Amino acid sequence: MLKWLLPLLAAFTLTLGLAGCSDEHWRTTDIADRMPPLDLSLTDENGQTVDENDYLGKPALVFFGYTHCPDICPVTLARLASVTRQLNEDVRDDLQVLFISVDPARDSPGVLKEYTDAFGPQFIGLTGSKAEIDAVTNRYRVNYRYGDKNESGNYTVTHSSAVLAFDRHGEPSFLTRDTDSDAALISDLAKLLE
Repeated sequence: MLKWLLPLLAAFTLTLGLAGCSDEHWRTTDIADRMPPLDLSLTDENGQTVDENDYLGKPALVFFGYTHCPDICPVTLARLASVTRQLNEDVRDDLQVLFISVDPARDSPGVLKEYTDAFGPQFIGLTGSKAEIDAVTNRYRVNYRYGDKNESGNYTVTHSSAVLAFDRHGEPSFLTRDTDSDAALISDLAKLLE
């Protein structure tokens, strides 16, 4: 009587196993249906005008910040550098990190290049006019706000700490925050780089 049940259970278990293997969910936050594809028109750290087409073909992590940031930016970029070094060497160079400055008054291409070079060759600084930067931040729902200048003329910029990931075709994939574990981020990056 149970002879017919065993093959049925085996087939059901195999189907569940295959479904688990094809699961496309990220361990961080899936943004595939919530964000538009990569789209930008800015100036890179070498002073060249660039757009999204210059970054297609390699997965990209996009982070908005500024070089005078006292905490979030250096910590986030250092974490991304550390995680990148933990990826397999054969895929590590296939990743690019686009650091988009929300402080164009202080972050010239030269300043950005010096800053991003400290984190590794995958890091690329981007800037532009305030209107160009606003076009990108509005597209990806990234908020930022300038603080009041102190007596020396310095100010802080409040900004998002999330990192957006795009695949080789510029399609949105996942979003990671500092609350995500390194293991989750490494897993998602490895999947993005497949």
